[in-house]
Amino acid sequence: MRPEDTAPRAVLACGEVRTCLLPAGQALDSPAAAQLLRLRADERVLVSERPNLYGRSPDVLTGVDCPLPSSNGARVRAVGTVAARAALTEGRVLQTSAYFRVPATGPDHRRPWGHYLVRPAVVEPFGRLPRDAVAEGFLGGGRHGDLDVGLIAAGLQTRLLRHPLLDQRPPLRSRPTRLRWVAVPARDGEGPSLERFTLAEDELRTVRLRVPEGTGSAEVAGLCDDLALHDWLLTTLVRILDGIRLGPGEPAPRRRPAAADDLPVVVGALRPAVDHLLHLWMPRARVSRELAPLWDVLEDEPGFTRQWLALVQRVRDQLTLHAIPPARREVEPTP
Repeated sequence: MRPEDTAPRAVLACGEVRTCLLPAGQALDSPAAAQLLRLRADERVLVSERPNLYGRSPDVLTGVDCPLPSSNGARVRAVGTVAARAALTEGRVLQTSAYFRVPATGPDHRRPWGHYLVRPAVVEPFGRLPRDAVAEGFLGGGRHGDLDVGLIAAGLQTRLLRHPLLDQRPPLRSRPTRLRWVAVPARDGEGPSLERFTLAEDELRTVRLRVPEGTGSAEVAGLCDDLALHDWLLTTLVRILDGIRLGPGEPAPRRRPAAADDLPVVVGALRPAVDHLLHLWMPRARVSRELAPLWDVLEDEPGFTRQWLALVQRVRDQLTLHAIPPARREVEPTP
């Protein structure tokens, strides 16, 4: 029996994903990834090597008793547990996420904690839930004191980034990103749909989904983890290309003979992307079959894979250009 089967029917699911580059000079192999992600002694880490190396921790629960965010100022107290987990892709990209679901109504008083612990990742409101107001309030960030699952995901991320396995020597510069999501039930007879994907701030994305009734919140969280991973890859590669001077540049002055490991600045900047990022692009690799079609929306508009392939081609073109001896890069036309 799934955890969803022990709880009232949910009318809203919410979560946030934090994505960053693991600060390690070398990618972690399967045993090291399992060691990093072992958050609980009583449950094993899920590790798979097809279609790529991937590890996911067991869920850990955090008890909460606080107001839910709301766009209309309503104060809806809720009590329950938030589930958090971590995932590592190809030993390189770390993601931590936290999520919960909410039923339409709840009791008018707080129940013993045992009641909430047998309903993992369920937060019950006191009284009736103003679903749309809470969904918009959650995407907007809420007020001080409201339930903030981003802080739970960030706390788990900080804990893992301090792990003694990591030498704190990342192979390239990058910034973490956040993806905040909400999911509400689809209309009768309709399949899943992606209503909105927004670049809210430089590092924040927001997503609003509709999913068929009965879809597990863990499955929705898995889809959003996948969206966050590929959005982070796109964002990071764009920043790498924007941060360097492309093209052949000015000819270097004559100096001592170059050492074997001397590389042009552009090659030195792009090589880490080739070594550590380009092979990670694999949309839908671990998205449930029911939710995988939602990727089609992002492939059509704005076109995630089209943009990725264009960026990869730019990287390869620059590396090819800088493999040509400087004297042969530009040829004066003959009269």
